[in-house]
Amino acid sequence: MDTAPPRDTGELTFRDATEADIPALVELIESAYRGDSSRAGWTTEADILQGQRTDPQGVREVVESPGSRLLVVERGGAPVACCQLEHRGAAAYFGMFAVRPALQGAGLGKAIIAEAERTVRRSWGVREMHMTVISVRDELIAWYERRGYRRTGKLSPFPYGDERFGIPQRDDLAFELLVKELDG
Repeated sequence: MDTAPPRDTGELTFRDATEADIPALVELIESAYRGDSSRAGWTTEADILQGQRTDPQGVREVVESPGSRLLVVERGGAPVACCQLEHRGAAAYFGMFAVRPALQGAGLGKAIIAEAERTVRRSWGVREMHMTVISVRDELIAWYERRGYRRTGKLSPFPYGDERFGIPQRDDLAFELLVKELDG
């Protein structure tokens, strides 16, 4: 795993996740996307998916996988956000992005994605960031578009029947690839 020392950007500290972080990160990711607690923020998927968003094994796989990093974002020593960065050849993949619901809408997401982009350029020299977003998440896709990501129209199927990714509440879910060219 490509590890880096913690990087402090103002009041936020960015560092690579460790095995010890897994329980707190699972709780953070779940709180941002599922159940009633997620409704405090605007990234909730509670109306389109029930059940879990991730589990300890899914987070562990990201933490331990070669060419992958799970950045923990802390404020005052407590995790407030996280994101997955994965080296995929000439591009990096951005995923598992979660911000504590009570802190959403205050500019943290914008700062975190900018740091993630800087990190992948520095660490891997990539010129493009990729992500997949559930295609019916119009508000979330619009947020990414305002950050320079573009819709590609390339869809991949949602894993219906695999409850590790949640229990769909509708039958039209798919993932859309979004891409951003990264400045040097």
